[in-house]
Amino acid sequence: MAIANTSDPEEDELYEHYNFVASKGQEPLRVDKFLMNFIENATRNKIQLAAKKGHIWVNESVVKQNYKVKAGDEVKVFFEHPPYEFLLSPEDIPLNIVYEDESLLVVNKPAGMVVHPGHGNYSGTLINALLHHIKNLPVNSDERPGLVHRIDKDTSGLLVIAKTEMAMTHLAKQFFDKTSEREYLALVWGNID
Repeated sequence: MAIANTSDPEEDELYEHYNFVASKGQEPLRVDKFLMNFIENATRNKIQLAAKKGHIWVNESVVKQNYKVKAGDEVKVFFEHPPYEFLLSPEDIPLNIVYEDESLLVVNKPAGMVVHPGHGNYSGTLINALLHHIKNLPVNSDERPGLVHRIDKDTSGLLVIAKTEMAMTHLAKQFFDKTSEREYLALVWGNID
């Protein structure tokens, strides 16, 4: 979610990074302390700086760091940039493309490569490589360009990537309806019962 930043006319908009609703049993607690309980790797200084910049909102209003969060309060933290998983940058990463036409491509993802950016993995992903290889990929409902399915980081294998809106729609429907066929192979060692 993006909003206009009314506190600083030089900034176009702020992007929501976090959204929490205080539980029914929440005792009044300073918003900076409240957020430290929920945001991984957050320091009190970072949270207080966000409050000073007007980036902490409770129930749709900007609050200071000493605001006391109460049960049912909706607490949001905004920053000038989108969350890192939405900051998609093309990166010149080699792709093992096994098939490509005007509508789709099939890429052999190596084990160890993350498919899309997420917490702790903001670059070096398959999406970053695809954005370098193909301009204007269609975006799925999760704002992930070209993706109609994914496989885990440590799994190698073929991924189908949509290059057009029509391909995105039809491929996503096939995966949703489970009408596409997939085959998984596993290498196993040791004593298996």
